[in-house]
Amino acid sequence: MVSSFLPSLLIGLAGAAGTLLRYWVGLATLRWSQVLPWGTILINVSGSFAIAFFGTLTAAGGRLPVSETGRLVFMVGLCGGYTTFSSFSLQTLDLLKNGAPGRALLNIGLSVGLCMLSVSAGYLAAQAVNTLHGGEN
Repeated sequence: MVSSFLPSLLIGLAGAAGTLLRYWVGLATLRWSQVLPWGTILINVSGSFAIAFFGTLTAAGGRLPVSETGRLVFMVGLCGGYTTFSSFSLQTLDLLKNGAPGRALLNIGLSVGLCMLSVSAGYLAAQAVNTLHGGEN
């Protein structure tokens, strides 16, 4: 039990750091994000770069040997707290690298399409609750 607690704690702390970093980058880019969400775009692009760079550099045979826990702390914790889009991007790249372009496109289509449906459903459900309880909009 103790042996699995420390990695979990480290991943959680790295996730918190990633979340704070995301918040700070969002604040720093707020004035440029009026027409298009440039802060989110920057977060997603930089997170995608970071997870692929670190993941490749620290993979078996990479130039920087890092323990599996170290990889998880950075990739799941920090990058996951910063942006889950980085995981989606890396998984899509892995599908392409493994000769599955059709599955990569399906992953893109399903992820974007289903997430748009889900965010729309969540919005409509919340609007319905607001209306039922006398809210506006």
